[in-house]
This record gives sequence, C-alpha cells and structure tokens, in this order.
Amino acid sequence: MPAPRLSVVVTRRLPEVVETRMTELFNVELRDTDERMTRDELSDAMRRADVLVPCITDPIDANMLAQAGEKLKLIANFGAGVDHIDVASARQRGVLVSNTPGVVTDDTADMTMALILAVTRRIPEGLAVMQAGNWKGWSPTGFMGGRIGGKRLGILGMGRIGQALAKRARAFGMQIHYHNRKRLRPEIEDDLEATWWESLDQMVSRMDVISVNCPHTPSTFHLMNARRLKLMKPAAVIVNTSRGEVIDENALTRMLRAGEIAGAGLDVFEHGHEINPRLRELPNVVLLPHMGSATLEGRVEMGEKVIINIKTFADGHRPPDLVVPGML
Repeated sequence: MPAPRLSVVVTRRLPEVVETRMTELFNVELRDTDERMTRDELSDAMRRADVLVPCITDPIDANMLAQAGEKLKLIANFGAGVDHIDVASARQRGVLVSNTPGVVTDDTADMTMALILAVTRRIPEGLAVMQAGNWKGWSPTGFMGGRIGGKRLGILGMGRIGQALAKRARAFGMQIHYHNRKRLRPEIEDDLEATWWESLDQMVSRMDVISVNCPHTPSTFHLMNARRLKLMKPAAVIVNTSRGEVIDENALTRMLRAGEIAGAGLDVFEHGHEINPRLRELPNVVLLPHMGSATLEGRVEMGEKVIINIKTFADGHRPPDLVVPGML
C-alpha cells in the first residue's frame, strides 16, 4: 500500500506550472490570493502541514515554531535567503529547512547591472520627462550622466551573484574590486580580474560604484552604516539587490539629500515594503519593488527546486538543498 501523500501548505501564489505539479504530487493547499499571510494564518498553516512552503515575506521565529506542534517536519523555502526563518530553532524541534540556492544568480546580477546603468546614466529621469511630455529636444548638456567604462566597482560579497556581476561589469570595462569574508582562490581572482580588499573601509573610500551582494546576518546588519557611507566619494553611487538591512537606510537618505553621495539604486529596503518617503522623492535614486529575481524562468526553477526538496524528503532522504545552522 503506498504511503499517504504529504500535506503541503503554500503561503503565496506561485507560477501556475509549479502549482499544477505540486497538486499532482502532494495534498497541497494553495493560496487563493497573493496577499501575504498574517502571523496567525501562518501559525495555523504550520500546525496543519507536514511541509510548509513559505517565502521571504513570511517571518518564522522561535515562538511560532514552538507552537507548530508535531506535524510539521519540513520548511521548504521558496527562495535562497532564509534570514526570515529561525533555522536553528527549527532544527532543535526536528524541523528541516531547505532553500533554492543558485537559481536567481544570473537574474539578480542582470538587475544589479541594470541599476548601475540606470543610476549613472539617469535613465529614470529621462523616462519621467518623456512620459510627462516635457521633452523640449536634444541639448548638449541635457541629462548628462557618467560613463561606467574605466570606473572602479566595489563588490561587497563575492558569492555566486557577486561573481556573476563581476563578469558582466568587466564586459562594460569596469575595474573589479571586492571585499569578502574569505578571499577567493587565485584562479577565480585571475579569471575575474578582481582585486581583493581586506579592509572594507579602504575599498569603500576608493570606489566609484559600490554593489551590495551579501546576505543579511547579525554581522552584516548595517554593515554600510553612517560612518562607512561617509567614506564614499561624493561622486560615487551605491546599489543594493541583496538585503535592505545591510545599509542604514536613514543615514543613506540623509547623505543623498545632502549631496554627499551621488546616487543609489535600491531593489531592497531595510523595512520591507515600508520605504522612507524622503527617499522616494529624490531624483538621484532608482527604487525597484524587489524585482531582482523576477523572471518567469527563475521563479519556475525555484518552484522545481522546492518540489525536488519535498519529494526527496517524502522518499525518506535528505533534501538536496538542506540548510544547516552555522553554515549560513
């Protein structure tokens, strides 16, 4: 007699092809709308599911895990980042956590490059003028931005996405510099033509563009704080497609308004979708609604990884993308 199918609860709408495949394989409870679950709804879902499929918008802390009961056995996260999940508490309670690493590398690197170009070439300003019908024709001094060829790009976090960004930036003629917890192997540095800086302060003070590509951990919270932001050259710009908490958003806003930093391109924000209104009104800032991984191909691949993790677990094996506390 075949084993009963796992009970799976999905917290947000996923691509239709992913939802269809989940329905074929599991006793799945899909979300009717794309609104995020409330804390109470999320807690209820954890109590009735063998497997929970959350997203970055679903904070899961130790208290919620303590109330989840004995049924929940796997949290198969839809996404690579798991800083919204108390992974250590989950493992202490016998709940495994998996993620979807490597899927959005190219998509996020593409968006980072797009933001660098958008900020330095003032693309949104030009777009706004055209959409408002206010363009008076070409002018020798109109909408002058900066050339990125020959400029120094400082990458903060040289993992998969940082390295993918370095390859793209090299094609634009940028000089590649990076700061990372661990230095890359010499052959990777040579391939990327990248220069390692042991001191983040020294790197920040010498770059034309800073790109934040590191995860949010206790050690990276406000890594780009007010003191470090002040080290940036007034003509430099900063781009963040990683986690909003890495930058002190209030300090960044003050410095942008004061002209102490030339511009910023942000796809993520310190307080989720609640963005400082003083940041929104600045012409030298490009703000995006967390679009870095938003490609159909990427989201389907993420769903396929979630399904593989659940199916492998259902077959009695270790999920291939198991997250291990202490290795984040």
